[in-house]
Amino acid sequence: MRVWTLLKVYSFLVYTFMFAPIAVVLLLAFNNSQFGGFPIEGFSLRWFVKLYENEAIIRAFRTSMSLGVLTALISTTIGVLASLALVRYQFRGKDFITTFLISPVLVPETVLAVGVLIFLRWLSMPRSFLLLLVGHSIIALPFVVLVVQARLVGIKREYEEAARSLGANPVQTFFQITLPLLMPAVFAGALFAFTISFDNITATIFWRPAGMETVPTQIFGMLRNSISPEINALGFVMIVITVGVPVMAGGLARYFSRKKT
Repeated sequence: MRVWTLLKVYSFLVYTFMFAPIAVVLLLAFNNSQFGGFPIEGFSLRWFVKLYENEAIIRAFRTSMSLGVLTALISTTIGVLASLALVRYQFRGKDFITTFLISPVLVPETVLAVGVLIFLRWLSMPRSFLLLLVGHSIIALPFVVLVVQARLVGIKREYEEAARSLGANPVQTFFQITLPLLMPAVFAGALFAFTISFDNITATIFWRPAGMETVPTQIFGMLRNSISPEINALGFVMIVITVGVPVMAGGLARYFSRKKT
């Protein structure tokens, strides 16, 4: 019992150490004072107003949102098709393709970013939004594949075979049988891809074109000059998006799954 008590206390201290900075950012985002510190002088939304009036931050936010949505769309589409091929069919080189799709998770992100950048320099290709989109899709693709494959393995082939025996072609079987059963995993994979793209800073610094900023790179640039209260407000917005959206989506997925059953 003493060992379990010590383990619980240790776990509590570790989680406190990890999440205490996040709690501080959440509190200081509403601090009325221009200089962050405790005790908080008063509750105010002035920094969120200034955040909304900052054109550079709004532009970075729009870039991150569009980049995240497109990354989720591309990586989810490719991930679903790749998962179907890897789970439902047998072909030569299957293990190699599986390893190739998962390899971005195994390679450190800095090494991957530098390697792609050097390769583009060799091809004399400039950095662009398209490169950033492709890079983010490559980084997010393994997570989509892993999530969708785990769900697809649990879907019995008898459902698809029954639809085929009743006259449905492969396309109809996919859209009417497989995809609805797979939708919670597809939804989860898309959210993973969006969150990974929205939060990414390491690869984005290497791949973004000059003059383009995302929310993480904008925060990084602001921190190099000074610690502004707007950074706390922007951090609050990022925490709400990266934590609140998956939690809300998970609740919706459970609701629709219960509704179907």
